[in-house]
Amino acid sequence: MGQRSHRNTRKTRGKNQKKNSRCLKHFSRRETILINSAHFTPEHKPSRGGAELNTTQQLPEFSKLMQNPVVREALLYEKQRGNKVKCNLCEWRCTIQPNNRGKCKTRINLDGTLFTLVYGNLSALESRPIEIKPFFHYWPGSSALTFSTWSCNFNCAWCQNHHLSRIEPNPSESSHYFNPEKIVNLALNQHDSGLCASFQEPTMLTEWATHVFNLGHQKGLYSCYVSNGYMTHETLRLLKQAGMTGLKIDIKGDKQTYQKYCGGADVERIWHKAHEAKKVGIHVEIVNLVVTDVNDDEETLRWIVKKHLKNVGEDTPLHFTRYSPAHEFQKPQTNVETLEKAYNLAKKEGVNYPYVGNVKGHKYENTYCPKCNTQLIQRFDYTITQYKITEDKKCPACGQLIPITGQRIKRWQPLA
Repeated sequence: MGQRSHRNTRKTRGKNQKKNSRCLKHFSRRETILINSAHFTPEHKPSRGGAELNTTQQLPEFSKLMQNPVVREALLYEKQRGNKVKCNLCEWRCTIQPNNRGKCKTRINLDGTLFTLVYGNLSALESRPIEIKPFFHYWPGSSALTFSTWSCNFNCAWCQNHHLSRIEPNPSESSHYFNPEKIVNLALNQHDSGLCASFQEPTMLTEWATHVFNLGHQKGLYSCYVSNGYMTHETLRLLKQAGMTGLKIDIKGDKQTYQKYCGGADVERIWHKAHEAKKVGIHVEIVNLVVTDVNDDEETLRWIVKKHLKNVGEDTPLHFTRYSPAHEFQKPQTNVETLEKAYNLAKKEGVNYPYVGNVKGHKYENTYCPKCNTQLIQRFDYTITQYKITEDKKCPACGQLIPITGQRIKRWQPLA
């Protein structure tokens, strides 16, 4: 997802694993210790040598596949004639033929029933500061137990987490199942304040995430998604009902950007989803990864600002973050001057809380009062170093109400 990569991790490969194998493990050193300990282990060991679960090889027997806990019937789909199904998880709304997968490769139609292949099938698990998402007005200073699965419904050439988003799940070969209760307990034991689905597109994990979020809500944990925003209204409704209170949406650029780099996805649907999330009371922050020679021109930046104000309003944070070369895209890193131009443009047009991201120590990573310009929150490397907002969420200098969801948590230390 953009440039917020899963840092400080290691890959563990099997002896016979080939390049891009679906057996990839991707956990941080800290979480690897937890997962391998006696009190926190995967509830399903990966099987070796199973049949490939795709359209070019024979499918394993239905009963054998159903024994794998990561395979569950999908929540959002419609049955159609000829054993076809229509998936309603994301806005691609794939019509899937029998024994075929959808665009994201995480759903499969088995004889007219749609199944997810990634229920609790985690690719990464790590406690992270909420500011790294970035969420700047949502439970500031807290940490969230952050997790992901495999694959994605977009195909961005600059994806920094391509080692997760480009891997298709294959339960017959390898899977790492984690029980929702154990995830919630891990978050509580680590003194995390919340739960977050991130790293690759979390919409793929929704069936499992709704269970985790519901349990977390009962235990007092917040829940959030770091998403490309291409989920359906039905998915957003499920997540809201399960207790999700935060949604960070990546806006890749204007219509031309999505046409050229995101397979023709409809960006208007993403803006509409942001508007809908705000309307039902979900905390929303918008991020635009400013990519060199893709969306860094003034016309595109101005279009993003205009859409932001129209759909989510002046008080919704708007982050302009710095791109670095990754995966298939090797254009130079974004000029800081371009990010500052975007910030100033947004400020001039009426966005109260614009930010510059991925530039360590930049003054525009801080929060300023939109009324009197007092510096209210100072940040450095995803850490809050100064916090002046009052307990009733106001500027101490002029009394301006500052939109903060949740309370400030004095917990997180800088990443090593």
